[in-house]
Amino acid sequence: VITSVALGACLIEKHFTLARADGGPDADFSMEPAELAEMVKSARDAFSALGEGGIRRTEIEEKMIQFRRSIYVVKPVRAGEVFTTENIRRIRPGYGMAPEHFDWALGRKAVCDIEPGTPLEKDHVA
Repeated sequence: VITSVALGACLIEKHFTLARADGGPDADFSMEPAELAEMVKSARDAFSALGEGGIRRTEIEEKMIQFRRSIYVVKPVRAGEVFTTENIRRIRPGYGMAPEHFDWALGRKAVCDIEPGTPLEKDHVA
């Protein structure tokens, strides 16, 4: 069940009986109430463990943002101009794109005019 949920299952079919001792053709592989409750709990736990798919800063990371680096425009950049090591830098505080995107931005063109001191954002880059 856990693997099914992790792989995207949205429906799980399982035979159910109030008591296997009552017999019946499916009794041997049917779940009793406590077993079904455990399966549902496991499925919900697995779904919760998947998270929301995005990466967000924790509250502590938000408080520390001033000490982190990000990419900033350090010289005027006009729309259509290429980003170079002369007009963008990785400096503090961390309000712009993360430093690991620096090489990605180099050689790409600016979408709009950007003044020095502006944190670089992905929507600034073509």
